[in-house]
Amino acid sequence: MKITSYETFIVPPRWLFLKIETDEGIVGWGEPIVEGKAHTVQAAVSELMDNLVGKDPMRIEDHWQVMYRSGFYRGGPILMSAIAGIDQALWDIKGKFYNAPIHQLLGGACRDSIKVYSWIGGDRPSDVAQDAMEKVKAGFTAIKMNATEELQFIDSYEKIDQVIARVSAIRDAVGPNLGIGVDFHGRVHKPMAKVLAKELEPFRLMFIEEPVLPENNEALRDLAHHTNIPIATGERMFSRWDFKKLLEDGYVDIIQPDLSHAGGITECKKIASMAEAYDVALAPHCPLGPIALAACLQLDATAYNAFIQEQSLGIHYNKGNDLLDYIVDPAVFSYEGGYVTIPDGPGLGITINEEYVRKMSEIGHRWRNPVWRHKDGSVAEW
Repeated sequence: MKITSYETFIVPPRWLFLKIETDEGIVGWGEPIVEGKAHTVQAAVSELMDNLVGKDPMRIEDHWQVMYRSGFYRGGPILMSAIAGIDQALWDIKGKFYNAPIHQLLGGACRDSIKVYSWIGGDRPSDVAQDAMEKVKAGFTAIKMNATEELQFIDSYEKIDQVIARVSAIRDAVGPNLGIGVDFHGRVHKPMAKVLAKELEPFRLMFIEEPVLPENNEALRDLAHHTNIPIATGERMFSRWDFKKLLEDGYVDIIQPDLSHAGGITECKKIASMAEAYDVALAPHCPLGPIALAACLQLDATAYNAFIQEQSLGIHYNKGNDLLDYIVDPAVFSYEGGYVTIPDGPGLGITINEEYVRKMSEIGHRWRNPVWRHKDGSVAEW
């Protein structure tokens, strides 16, 4: 079997899909994307695919190593996301060739389903208590929210009080048993992160996420000594080499690699195994489309330390198009009792509605991250 061609599709709300075709009629789908940089990743995919057309798609490990190592300059969000989407598509082809879900080719499943959480609020969260109640009524047992708006290095306690009021309102509305993840989103610098983490302790959170930017991960040492809330991070880390020191230092409790950013299924399986050796949990990052989620679930099936999965249904970014719009059978992602069953169809376990993908790619998108500024005019972390 040989790779004969490929296509990329920039589709709303902010996604990039990849289709790889073979001479045996088997096609694979991947989702290589950096949110806000879809066209840049599209170009990187094109450059990498130059070396893959005409090759055997089954040699996934070799293709991964060539894509990573042969470019001399390696790593980073653009290249690793391009590799990730190609890797997903190659695994999809391999699973379809053997008529087996990808998790069977990775050693078989160690679970039948996994807990999922749903987003509430938005970039500037407000009425999150009502949102949380609606998610509980829909059957979710865990939610995640952005903690705060922009924060200066040293900011007012008024903003801290606003965060605490929102989390308190959720606890009052839904009771003590709902899992709550609070995403600092890298908006919080170390001084205020210490304050905020301490103030959040009484609410018995599931985790705090990305309490500092990944380039400041050394600050996790102080935070870990400062709070008993589990610390999660990793969505902006792109390879096992990025995660190596984080795991060695021992100040993180949950890692969150993104299977569309961190080298795909091949690399994230290795990252998950590294984390297991350090007794660290796995919760893959995935506020993305259906291909990315399907890839995550295939990995979750085989990773013993996976405990919860992010998914984007109804997330504030999905304006106009949502998670289920691009697949033929939305029931593959049906959530029941706060869990989703691992897809067991061939490959990724989903069937892409290619007609709809092509239609929406004619619309495309140029989604960009918002640019925030502090009151003094300086740029703020989003």
